[in-house]
Amino acid sequence: MISATDLELRAGSRILLADATLRVQPGDRIGLVGRNGAGKTTTLRVLAGEGLPYAGEVRRSEELGYLPQDPREGDLSVAAKDRVLSARGLDELLREMDKAQTAMAELVDDAQRDSAVRRYGRLEERFSALGGYAAESEAARICSNLGLADRVLDQPLRTLSGGQRRRVELARILFAASEAGVNGRSTTTLLLDEPTNHLDADSIGWLRDFLKAHSGGLVVISHDVDLLAAVVNKVWFLDATRSEVDVYNMEWRRYLDARAADEKRRRRERANAEKKAGALMAQADKMRAKATKAVAAQNMARRAEKLLAGLDEQRVADKVARIVFPKPAACGRTPLTAENLSKSYGSLEIFTGVDLAIDRGSRVVVLGLNGAGKTTLLRLLGGMEPADAGSVVAGHGLRLGYYAQEHETLDHEASVWSNIRSAAPDTPEQQLRSLLGAFLFTGEQLDQPAGTLSGGEKTRLALAGLVSSAANVLLLDEPTNNLDPASREQVLDALRSYQGAVVLVTHDPGAVEALEPERVILLPDGTEDHWSEEYLDLVQLA
Repeated sequence: MISATDLELRAGSRILLADATLRVQPGDRIGLVGRNGAGKTTTLRVLAGEGLPYAGEVRRSEELGYLPQDPREGDLSVAAKDRVLSARGLDELLREMDKAQTAMAELVDDAQRDSAVRRYGRLEERFSALGGYAAESEAARICSNLGLADRVLDQPLRTLSGGQRRRVELARILFAASEAGVNGRSTTTLLLDEPTNHLDADSIGWLRDFLKAHSGGLVVISHDVDLLAAVVNKVWFLDATRSEVDVYNMEWRRYLDARAADEKRRRRERANAEKKAGALMAQADKMRAKATKAVAAQNMARRAEKLLAGLDEQRVADKVARIVFPKPAACGRTPLTAENLSKSYGSLEIFTGVDLAIDRGSRVVVLGLNGAGKTTLLRLLGGMEPADAGSVVAGHGLRLGYYAQEHETLDHEASVWSNIRSAAPDTPEQQLRSLLGAFLFTGEQLDQPAGTLSGGEKTRLALAGLVSSAANVLLLDEPTNNLDPASREQVLDALRSYQGAVVLVTHDPGAVEALEPERVILLPDGTEDHWSEEYLDLVQLA
């Protein structure tokens, strides 16, 4: 279904992958793993045909369903339901059938009415051939299982949050993939980049079952270990230290054992070879003192070098960004207040009458079901969009730092350096370069457009922007999404030590535990309560 040969991928002059041969066949459920920045997202984009390799060839047969981390394409005036149905061409057929049905009812001329009847019949025949109303019902079921309510499906895409739009795209892809081929099996290869982002626990459980039953090919990037353990039967490990991909034809838990054994073997082989090479070099040094044995000494030295050259490269411990949120600037007792906030999109009311007072150093979690307005509330507090009613009042000395889950605070056309310079225009250049280095951005990568970064790299760049500020109120919307486990722990440590105020939206219970919140805001009602451990069970569900 997908075949890549002699594949070479680069980011600037940095080689991500060299001379790789990759194949995806029906029934393959492949977990694509590696540290942030290793090239996972780039690899998936190239396999999907959304990017070109530096060298090599990629061949594709059958249909592809590609979910990028940050889908930003498509006509935002289209209703969510029509976007999902468009995967099988049903949206246009339904519109044409509605037109024909209206014509049948309104036309007075017999000939024109008969023509409309025949047209409706042809359209309905095509509609039935594509699965008809059963397919429409199936699309609705997929949407429901991904947490998209009926009222959301009738809305234009532009009125939806980034997380909701991403779930619509996932629903569209899965709807297309659920269409059976000639042998009753799906012919679609799914390429999914962090598909569990923005999903609640029930939706993640349903997605696991769907992917396990998918008969086509699958390549998935995910930091959800439970998903990988439940779904994948093969693993591609991108080794950033060797610019290679290690292929493990086994399920996840066996892969973890096999990879650990491989690392142990490499360390043992290197230790033995270094010991032998050291003995050879010591002997060669002794023999060089005698002119008659100079040639033999040279041969011994070459043998020692050959011993070391024949080894697999030793894996260097993966670097992790050093994330420390800023020391907050001085501010008044209540740096941020929201009064009677309301927000609607068209006739859809998101929330109304929300009051919120963020005191200096306070820690607040916002909870609510998907679509309840959590991200919208943070956008209003951060000044990213206006409220329909009510106001956001800045207190004495307020300095806001806003982390957006869709990375809207980044200029995707601008370089890494331009983004950080824009976030901290008054900070000395060398200090900013050191900061970017701490977040693992160095050399040519500073000139790389932010839009070409992986999801984890965008997260690191956005967090670097926060660190460069002296914010005393942080608005954090899913700050642990797209991060590998080591980077996630850095974010959690930063949350624990930050002395300013935090308003947090997250599906990650670990982030809530690290924050140790004092209060919780429940949307859409805007109810405020003291935090208790009972609310922790709601975090993943919300």
